[in-house]
Amino acid sequence: MGPRLRNWARRIKRDIVALYIAARDPRVPWYVKAVAAFIAAYALSPIDLIPDFIPVLGYLDEVIILPVAIFLVIKMIPDPLMAEFRKEAQRRSERPTSRVAAGVIIGLWITAAAFLLWALWPTPVP
Repeated sequence: MGPRLRNWARRIKRDIVALYIAARDPRVPWYVKAVAAFIAAYALSPIDLIPDFIPVLGYLDEVIILPVAIFLVIKMIPDPLMAEFRKEAQRRSERPTSRVAAGVIIGLWITAAAFLLWALWPTPVP
């Protein structure tokens, strides 16, 4: 069951990127673009409909609601276009990652955190 679940998760991830691509494609109807953009943004957003700290229900949106929504939006997109978007999403996921860029971003976050700590640190009043 482990490999099947991993493959399913990879397909969901690929389809989220494909929906993002579909939301930007002029051949897709505007209402499908809007729904695809919303679903892709929600899937990639750290904000959940149901917070994860709520037992059992917290993961309901990731496990049931989101895959059903993705499935329904995919059904709204013509099959040839969706196949093209999936190929593009697969191509984008196979791009090499840059460790230098990751290091720069991590450095920026550390610098921002240090600045906030410095700016908000209470100073003794004379």
